[in-house]
Amino acid sequence: MNENHNNQKKIAVINDFTGFGRCSLAVALPIISALKVQCCPVPTSIFSNHTGFKSFFFEDYTDKMEKYIDEWKKLGLKFSAISSGFLGSKEQIRIVSDFFKYFGEKDTIIVVDPVMGDYGKAYSTYTDEMCHEMKKLVSFADIITPNLTEACILADEPYDIKRRNKDIHKLAQKLSDMGPEKVVITGIAQGDFMVNFCYERGKEGKIRKVHKVGTQRSGTGDVFASIIAADAVNGVPFYDSVRKASIFIKKCIERSIELDLPLTDGVCFEEVLDKLK
Repeated sequence: MNENHNNQKKIAVINDFTGFGRCSLAVALPIISALKVQCCPVPTSIFSNHTGFKSFFFEDYTDKMEKYIDEWKKLGLKFSAISSGFLGSKEQIRIVSDFFKYFGEKDTIIVVDPVMGDYGKAYSTYTDEMCHEMKKLVSFADIITPNLTEACILADEPYDIKRRNKDIHKLAQKLSDMGPEKVVITGIAQGDFMVNFCYERGKEGKIRKVHKVGTQRSGTGDVFASIIAADAVNGVPFYDSVRKASIFIKKCIERSIELDLPLTDGVCFEEVLDKLK
């Protein structure tokens, strides 16, 4: 009897697994599942809790990734979408690139969250060579979700937190020219608002504003990218998906403040998950 493992919509999510702190795969699994898509994780590393804490356990999974993926090849798995998050080395970027090439079919949606830096600077772990390799990875994507820092690194442009909307539009267009049809530049601070700038190739860019609430917390980017990926599989229009993700994250932050959760604990999306539809 031949078994077909591909009767349900599913997304392969390539990211680290963090046991505490609400980020990466620990966020993607429940969010994507809540949106009625199967989430199939590919761990890049294992953390007891994320690096925002003073102490944590860490195990690099790079040497095991290809053997793990080979078993999926034997099963003949097919994915409605593939989503990648933080990658810790040039070798991991290569493995993800090979994954895109093998599992990425004509209708497979590829989402890349190019987690490279913030506040105008690349993370200390990101070398110039890794930034160059990430640009290549982005060329495979249908959708990318960089913050302003990452958008500037990818486009080889200077970081300017006070960029005008027309300049952000040009930046998004430049990123789209690298390959992705859809770009959302996230978390742009404009006065009392946080702005997500949406761009679809051949269309005028759109802005989604939400009032600032509290302080930035770990995992919000993972929540955002997970909603975008699942919605893309479910055929939700891009701007509508960005709007949904923005509103949901605001609700998560508001509830986290009500519960007086430390910033390191991330956003308590569990408390409002029933509002994500």
